[in-house]
Parts: sequence; structure tokens; C-alpha cells
Amino acid sequence: MLNISKNPLNKKVDLSEYNSGKRVFNKQYYKYFNRFLAGFAIVGFIILFLPWTQNISGQGEVTTLTPDQRPQTIQSPIPGRILKWYVREGDSIKKGDTIMQIAEIKSEYFNPNLVAITEQQRDAKKISAESYAEKVSAQEARINALIIERSLKLEQADNKLAQARQKVKADSIDLIAARTNLRIAQIKYNRADSLLKDGYVARKNLEDAAIKLQETQAKETSQEAKLLVSKAEVTNAKLEINRVKQEFADKISKARSEKFSAKSSQFSSEAEVQKLENDVTNYTIRTGLQYIVAPYDAFITTALRGGIGQTFKEGEELVGIIPANVDLAVETFVRPIDLPLIHPGEKVRIQFDGWPAIVFSGWPNVSYGTYGAEVVAVERFISPNGKFRILLKPDPDDHPWPNEIRAGSGAYTMALLDDVPIWFELWRQLNGFPPNYYQPQDAAASGKAKK
Repeated sequence: MLNISKNPLNKKVDLSEYNSGKRVFNKQYYKYFNRFLAGFAIVGFIILFLPWTQNISGQGEVTTLTPDQRPQTIQSPIPGRILKWYVREGDSIKKGDTIMQIAEIKSEYFNPNLVAITEQQRDAKKISAESYAEKVSAQEARINALIIERSLKLEQADNKLAQARQKVKADSIDLIAARTNLRIAQIKYNRADSLLKDGYVARKNLEDAAIKLQETQAKETSQEAKLLVSKAEVTNAKLEINRVKQEFADKISKARSEKFSAKSSQFSSEAEVQKLENDVTNYTIRTGLQYIVAPYDAFITTALRGGIGQTFKEGEELVGIIPANVDLAVETFVRPIDLPLIHPGEKVRIQFDGWPAIVFSGWPNVSYGTYGAEVVAVERFISPNGKFRILLKPDPDDHPWPNEIRAGSGAYTMALLDDVPIWFELWRQLNGFPPNYYQPQDAAASGKAKK
């Protein structure tokens, strides 16, 4: 009914009083569907308040926990030529088993008696060094003897010098006494001469005074000569001391020069001994390097050099091996925005490629086919793919990982974070917000303890 008239019939006539109107207007349509929609709305509203575990997902691969357990190749540290193979691809080897034998290709190592010849040269140089050491000891003994002799000679010269100085002192006193006697004799002579002129004494008294004056003058002159001789002896004694010092300085210097020369030869011989000792060790080790052995229990994967007689350079790869016993781990990558939410020791769920799993990322307890892991390390520098690398190890509190997993297989990881209501997670996802920032319980407890 279009209701285009200005006098609508439904306002004047009650259609519900008629039988057809009763059948149409009083019947409820879609009764069960409406009930279903109402129930679904109620259940959906309740579900919005259920707990949801926030998580950080990432793609990674299975690796090993330590670098020495990863697949590697064995290189030869020396150039050589393959003589014999002892293994085949796929063989299981133990630590120390011989993989191949190689031979030298450098002419300076061809001599099979190279180690013995070098040892003989080393022993000869040792004897030479010992001879120089004995010469040094002899020169040291000679120097000590010269020092003792110089000390005695200097002591003797010092005694002579002291005696000469004492004699100079005595002669000086005698000279002073002679000069005093000369002055007295001169006074007596002058007095006698005055008295003679005055007529109080005889000429004989003047002549006696003159004789006495001449005698004292002679003694004074003689005493001066003696003093000069004594002073000359002091000078000679000093010269003797200098001569002794110079003589023994020359002798000691010569002995020390010979000693240092012997020491130089000794050190040179000892250096050559050490060099030859190093050569002996290097040649011995190099001889052992002619056998390539297994560094640990492993499996032979690939023979990178084949045949007999093939040559190779040092550092070239010869054979690839994989460890027999490894501690598996998983390396995964997370976005930089999620990095602050990852801490060592946190729990992570892993889904391995090739293993069936039913995963509910927000309800890890309901998921099936996932395995537990624990964060071991968080890389501090971003990787070339623009993400940060995280290393995971098996969770000791969870069931163990399958034994059939091999390094290199893929893995899908989920780092479990905070528990939030579902409505909050939907609101966060719609707005593009990151997961809630939080600290692990251990870190929070330690922070409270510090406060």
C-alpha cells in the first residue's frame, strides 16, 4: 500500500478486526533466527571480556646453541697433495679419526730427516751458547779480581800519600823552627855588632854570632830543600794514585768489553737456539698436519676434494662434516618496535615446519603441536633483513623437542607477553598500537628490592 492519498484508509479502518488481518499482523516471523542472533550477540559480548595473551610472532630456522656444533668444513693449514682417503660420504667418525693423508708440495720440506737435522743444529748452538756463558763467567771473575787488586793498590798508594803528607808537615815544622833560630841568630849578631861598636864586647863574640848566623842560615836552607822534596813526594804519591786508577780502569774496561762481547755472542747463540727450537716444533707439528683428523664426533657430508694426487692450497676446504651430537636452538627475528618487549629467560612457543599443529596465538594453552622455548640471547645490532635476531633454546619445563628435527628447518615462533581482554586486543589491532610494554617478574622484583 503506497499511502499516497491524503485520506489514508488504515487510519479510519482497523484491518486487524478482519480474519485476513488477524492472520497477517499477529504472526511472528523469524522467531528462531532472532533468538539465535540474540544469543550470538550475548556470547560475543561475553567473549570480548575473555583473557587474550598478547604475543610477538616471527619466522626463523633451527640452528645450534653453540657455534662449534654447526655444520662446517675442514681446511688444511698447509698446502699439500692428497695421498689417501680413509672415509666416504655419509660415514660416521669419532673424534681423532683420520679422514685423509696428504703430502708436502714445497721443496724445503721434502727431506724426511728435516726434524732430526734441525735438532742437531739446535744442540750445536746450545753448546756454543754455553761456551760463551762460561767465557762471560770467566771475564766476570777477572773483573772482580782486578777490582780487588785496584783496591789494594789504591790503599797502598793512599798510605804513601799519607806518609808523604806527614813528612811535609814535619818538614814544615822544622822549617819554621829553622827560621825562628835564624831570626834569633840574626838578632844576636846585630846585638853583638852594636855592642862591639860601643866597646862593650870583644870581636870574638861578634865572630861567634856571625858563625852561628851562618849555621842557622844553612840549616834554614837545608830545611827548605827537605820540604820541597817532601812536597814532591806528595805529588808523586798523587800521580801514583792516578796511574793506578788509570791502569786498572783500562784493564777493567778491556775485561768488561770482552765480557759484553761474549754476552753478545751468547745472546746471539741463544736467539738462534730459540729460532731452531721453534723450527723443530713447527716441523714436528707440520709433520702431524699431514693427517687430517676429525675434530669431534661427526658425519661426513661432502668430499670437496676428490681423487688421489690432487693438490690444494692452504686454507682450502677439503671435506664437509656435521656434528653427531648437537644442542638444537632456534633463531628468529622480531621487528625493532617489538624488541623492548623481549627479555632473556622469557617463554616462547614454536611451531616447526613439517609438524602438524593447531595454533591459537592468543590462547597458547589451547594450541596443539607447539613446543616450548626460552629466550637465550637478544642481538644488540640489527640484522641485514631490518630485524633483530633472537636465539631460543628448549624450555626445560616443557616437553622435549622432536628428535627428528634437523638444523636448517624452518620454525614459526610466538613470544608470549601480557594477558589482556579480547576487546582491548581488538582495539589495539584496529588502531595499530604495539603490545603492552612490560617487565618480567624477576626484573620487577629486583627493581623493587633495589628501591
